Amino acid sequence: MSNQYDEHPVMFKNNPLGFIIALILVPVGIGLIILLWWHLQNKSQRLTVSAGDILYEKGLLSKERSEVSIESIRTVKIKQSFFNRIFGVGAVEIYTAGDNPEIAMAGLPDPNKIRELIKAYSKRGE
Repeated sequence: MSNQYDEHPVMFKNNPLGFIIALILVPVGIGLIILLWWHLQNKSQRLTVSAGDILYEKGLLSKERSEVSIESIRTVKIKQSFFNRIFGVGAVEIYTAGDNPEIAMAGLPDPNKIRELIKAYSKRGE
């Protein structure tokens, strides 16, 4: 099935002040290391929403994968600060059972799209 949402966390939109400070520190040399580390952390995470499942992948060399069926999702929580809302990013927490989220990921572009997709797919299954 086709993936309706397939994204990595973003760098600038998630933390614009940190990004600008890292760019200012590039001539000193430490800024390049910060940007490279930050880029690798962001590329090591991915959230994919398809018609029936949500797949969360973490890691570059060794991988950790969590797959959650949309039918088993109880709650989707979106967290956005004022600046996150301006830039269209946010944190997503997906709960199936219990008080701890099955999947928690920050810095995702258009987090409300994830919630809407899950809502739409869960209604199809009813």
